[in-house]
Formats: sequence, structure tokens, C-alpha cells
Amino acid sequence: MMPTSLPATSAPAIFPATSTPQARYQVVRAQSVALVQPLLPEDTVVQPALDVSPPKWHLAHTTWFWETFLLKSYLPGYEVFHPEYAFLFNSYYNSLGSRVNRADRGTLSRPPLADVYRYRTYVDEHMAALLANLADLPPAATELLELGLHHEQQHQELLATDIKYILSTNPLAPGYLESSESGVLSFESAAAMDTTNSKLKTQNSKLPPATWLPVPGGIYAVGHQAAGFSFDNELPVHEVLVAPFVLQNRLVTNGEFLEFIEAGGYRQFQFWLGEGWDLVNREGWAAPLYWSKTAEGQWLRYGPTGLEPLNLTAPVSHISFYEADAYAQWAGARLPTEAEWEAAARHFDARPQGGNWLETGHFDPQPLPADADPTQCHQLLGDCWEWTYSAYHPYPGYQRAAGALGEYNGKFMLNQLVLRGGSCATPESHIRLTYRNFFHADKRWQFTGLRLAK
Repeated sequence: MMPTSLPATSAPAIFPATSTPQARYQVVRAQSVALVQPLLPEDTVVQPALDVSPPKWHLAHTTWFWETFLLKSYLPGYEVFHPEYAFLFNSYYNSLGSRVNRADRGTLSRPPLADVYRYRTYVDEHMAALLANLADLPPAATELLELGLHHEQQHQELLATDIKYILSTNPLAPGYLESSESGVLSFESAAAMDTTNSKLKTQNSKLPPATWLPVPGGIYAVGHQAAGFSFDNELPVHEVLVAPFVLQNRLVTNGEFLEFIEAGGYRQFQFWLGEGWDLVNREGWAAPLYWSKTAEGQWLRYGPTGLEPLNLTAPVSHISFYEADAYAQWAGARLPTEAEWEAAARHFDARPQGGNWLETGHFDPQPLPADADPTQCHQLLGDCWEWTYSAYHPYPGYQRAAGALGEYNGKFMLNQLVLRGGSCATPESHIRLTYRNFFHADKRWQFTGLRLAK
């Protein structure tokens, strides 16, 4: 069931410079709903792993965020849609009370999906009233609005990756895009992306050579320096000394990673960190997540349309930090550090335009065009999150915000690794060169890949 106040497809891929807060809000909210439309109602309740949340929960949680942080505080007389939804759809904010255990989100068969859509409509109507008087609100409210937009975009990326994992665990291996003739989810903005789509749809083409590009050493200013929004973990700006190094011009591909597999890479301990080697043996890993091999020896991979032949020229994805590091060791290279990655992105003037993002509609990393210039650095933004060899720690001088918003990033700054660059599931208007993603070293359900450095 669709909420009557929202369109069936998402709005423009990129926020226009003249876009009003009201229009931006509608764009983001509509895109969340569009992502769920290919699913059956039964698909939206499934939680096959702790890291994966049911799509219905994502739709409700992002709505709870607007209700809790903006409407209850800034819209006089606002009444919550349902008194129990705060318990059901709080994620991890201890300061806002108790909540359903994260592992039990898949037990929430009630409220039904139709009620969650009604919840979204109710909150959207009240947000429209709030935004109509945005000029009268204090600066804190406008800051929360910006955070809320990016928070929902984060959950759009999680929706795309969680949906893939959920469908992949079904024995029928249904495809997310199986009903689409083109294999591309159509957004209202697709016309504006036609040129990008045609470039990104190259399949099994000749692969541009991997080359090593020098990055000058020096003192680099790291952290968010441009105008506009950033998360608190991207601040403060600080100086980092980076030694000269070389970086590969593109992401490592499925074909290159297959060479590692066929050379016995998953069976040779000398390439692996101790924890990774223990994990490989304990879990029986022999290939990236979603890869499988037929009795005839053909490699398949679960993708947007279901089980598909492995595209050797597409970037390898859904690998853990341990797998990325083991491949780098086998290849006689290493992973870049976080500061090196940002220094390279600034040196090569990396920009999101033209990359493979959520709005592109492929929901999978795409091969680099055969005519891509090997002297230029490609795919720094889009396609795959790139593992770095840097711990997710606060930048020097970082101050955690007070209250519930202080729980947004600060309390996770331990025992995780930084990833950079965004992926095919990241909204384009959400990414920045300084964006710091972070996961534990064993995680691989996200679109995580690697680029080599020396």
C-alpha cells in the first residue's frame, strides 16, 4: 500500500542549488518509499542477520527520527502518531529510553506495513506545517533538518544493501530488479542520468589496465573544509603528514580477485591477519559474499536480478577488511590509510558527478569503460566503499555533542575500520570527499571493495 501523499517514484537525484527545504524533504522521503516498491509486503519484515534490519523497520525508524527530534520539539501541539512507536523504532539512542532489541526487529509483524505508510503520511503532513514556518524556527531546528535529511539518506543506503541480503537468503534467489526489462530501477530523475547510465552499463568489456599513479607527499589538511553539511566525525580539520606513495588508478575487479582465489589465497595463512585467518576457517569462507560455483565450475554471483554470471571486469565487492588486506598482501601491495585516501582524492580532484550512485539505479558496481584513461584516477567516488588501513578514531580535538545526538557517531569510535568513497547504494547528494564510513573488520554485506597502494 502506498501513502497517498507520496509519489510512486523518487524525485531528482541531486538537490538543485535553488531547492527549498520543503522540496528537499519531499525528495528524500519519496526516495525511501521508492526503494521498497519492488518488494512484496512479506519481504519487508525479514531479518536474516543481526546487521540487517527489515525494510519496514527502516521506513518507520526514519519517520520516528523526524517525529522525535523535530516535531515534538518545534511544532506546537503535536501529538505522536502512536505512543508505542518510540519503543519499537528507536535504534540505539539510550538517552531516549528503552527499545526493541536490535536482533528482534524481524519479530515486528505488527504494526503492518500499511500502518507504517500511514505513519509516514501523518509525519510528512505535520512536517509540511513545520517547514512552512521554517524561517521562524531557531538555528538548532534548521541544523536538525539537515541532519535528518542525511540520516534518512544513510538509511536509504542501508535499505539497498539490506534488501539485497534479505532476498539473497531466499532459496528462490529472487531478483530485486527482476520485473524490470532494463534491469535498472527507474526514478523520476532517470532522464537526467541517461548519459551516465549508458557509460555505466558496459558489461564484460575489455578492462583498462591497472596503473600506479604517484601522489605527492606533504602536509595535508584532513577533514571537512567546504561549505555545507558534514557529520561531526569529519571534524575538526587537522594537518597530517603524508609520505609520497602510489595508488592504483582503479578498483580491484572480480577477475583479479578470482586470480587470488584460484591461486589458493583463501587457503594460505601467510597472507592473512590472525583474526582473519581464524574467521576464514571458522566460517568456511572461500570467496566474497554472494559468490557461488556451479557443479560445472562456473562462478555465479547474486546481484540485482538474482543469480548472474560473474562479471570479471566489475569491481569486486562485499568483501571484509580481512579479505581486502589478504588480497593486497598477495598482490605485493597494501591498503591506503585514511589520510592517504583523502590526500589522493584531493590531488586527483575527485568529484561525485558521473559516478555510479543509488540514483543511477543499477544497485551494483559497474565496470570501468574500456576507453577510460589509465593515467587518470577512476572510481574514487561511487561503486564501492574502499577499505582503508585506518582505525575509526576521533580526529584530534573532536568534541562529542551533548544529549541524544552525541550518540550518533561518537560512541562507535573503537574497534572499527574507516572506509571511504561511497558506493552504488549511496545517494549522490549525500556523499562528500571527507565522508567517513566505518565497519568492523569482518563485515561484508555492504558494497565494500578495495584499491591498492604502495
